[in-house]
Amino acid sequence: MDSFEQLCQHRRSIRKYTNRPVEQEKIDYMLRCALMAPSSKRTNPWEFIVVRDEAKLRAMAGCRTYGSQMFETAMAAIVIALDTSLTDAWMADGAIAAEHLLLAAEEQGLGACWCHVYCREASEELIKGLCDIPENLTILCVISLGYKDEERKNYDLEKLKYEKIHNEKY
Repeated sequence: MDSFEQLCQHRRSIRKYTNRPVEQEKIDYMLRCALMAPSSKRTNPWEFIVVRDEAKLRAMAGCRTYGSQMFETAMAAIVIALDTSLTDAWMADGAIAAEHLLLAAEEQGLGACWCHVYCREASEELIKGLCDIPENLTILCVISLGYKDEERKNYDLEKLKYEKIHNEKY
């Protein structure tokens, strides 16, 4: 990518993956990017759990009725769990770290998709059980990863909802 705008234009949620393994170097790069995400008062309330085990990934596909099927073909996943006692901004901190992961995945030529877990009790219980996550942590989301087995059109800059932008007042 030549620019950050192009990276954003190309990054789309990918829900189908090839069976090509994701290289550890790419996951390490993504995690470094996530660790550099800003957080409230630099509390870094996040914990990242990398999942590569195929049985666990396929089990994650059942964590939601809709919206988790991408784990049926994912080759890896990153669970974002947070210690909510560290800051009242934990959700924003986790979301920013997740976005760093998503953009880094695109930059590395990978597909990725956010699976929302927070406030979905059965989903959180399943993921915590699969990954031995302590009770004091809250799971915000799980990012599925893999090499793309579907093509999504880039965002059309002419069709962006520019009417959502306001200057000085609503």
